[in-house]
This record gives sequence, structure tokens and C-alpha cells, in this order.
Amino acid sequence: MDVRSLWVFGYGSLMWNPGFEYADRAVATLPGYSRSFCMWSIHHRGTEENPGLVLALDEHAGSECHGLAFQVPEEHRDETMAVLRERELVSSAYLERRLQVQLADGREVEAVSYVIDPHHIQYCRNLSLQDQADVIARAIGGRGPNTEYLFNTADHLQELGIEDEDLSWLAARVREMRGL
Repeated sequence: MDVRSLWVFGYGSLMWNPGFEYADRAVATLPGYSRSFCMWSIHHRGTEENPGLVLALDEHAGSECHGLAFQVPEEHRDETMAVLRERELVSSAYLERRLQVQLADGREVEAVSYVIDPHHIQYCRNLSLQDQADVIARAIGGRGPNTEYLFNTADHLQELGIEDEDLSWLAARVREMRGL
């Protein structure tokens, strides 16, 4: 296991907009967590008055999440952690964890990962896919429309050959709802 390097696991917008320098990236699998729209977004993709939804890693025994792991050059370690914390910990709904991920080539690495705090007020477990689509189709936040976040993530997963049936369904449904 590679413990010397800083690795970051991306499962949502970090995959298509990491915002930091990286030396390598690889498709990776995180066991024990699933990717889902289980976090109300009141900053980046919605507002307090009209919240959007963003993806989070939700802990579930037996599940796994496929995404990208980024290897950060040693000289960018501190800067990268500062950027990630400013971006991901804006409302404390995410918890920063170092979790074991398996890279596509079989290596296991420890990666900084942001998981949902199931006790946080922004946690919204068990919304139906249609309810998620209704929220995403209308919400806009400081980083733009919630639809952009969904479409970019779903499209990037498809480009990487990563199947996520829920995100594919949501992207198709929201495009239909928006007439796109």
C-alpha cells in the first residue's frame, strides 16, 4: 500500500473539476460507500431559500463507489489540502476521512475522501429519484445551476466507463424535464 503519497478520491465534481495540481489519476473503487444525492446544497448548487442537491459518499455495508483517485505531488500537498478544505468543508456537512481505495491496476492507497455526516441537517437520505430530479431541475447556487453539476458528473462517469444507473436516469429525466 502506498502511504507516502497524498491521494484524493473524487466521486462528483472533483472528477471533472479537481481544482488542484495532480501527478497521476486512476479509476478507483471505494468499498463501503455509495454515491448519492443525499446532501442539500445551500451554497454551491442551491441557496438556503431554494436548496439544491449535491453528491455525497453515504456509508452502506456491502456497497462500493467508483470514481477517480488523484495523486498529488508532494510539493502541492499543503496547498491542495487547503483548497479541498475550503471547498468541501464550507458547511461541515462533509467529514474529511482517509479511506482505503483500490486503483484499477490493483494497488491500494489511502485517499482523502469527503463523506456525508449522517447527523448533519443537510443530510437528506431516501429522497426518491423523481424528487431528486425535481430539486436538481430548478436549483441554482453560487457555482451555477444544479443541472450543470449533475450533467457534468454523469457525462464524466460515462466517459470513464463507470456505470451509475441512478445518475444516468437522473440526467436523462432532468434533460427531459428541462426540454434539453
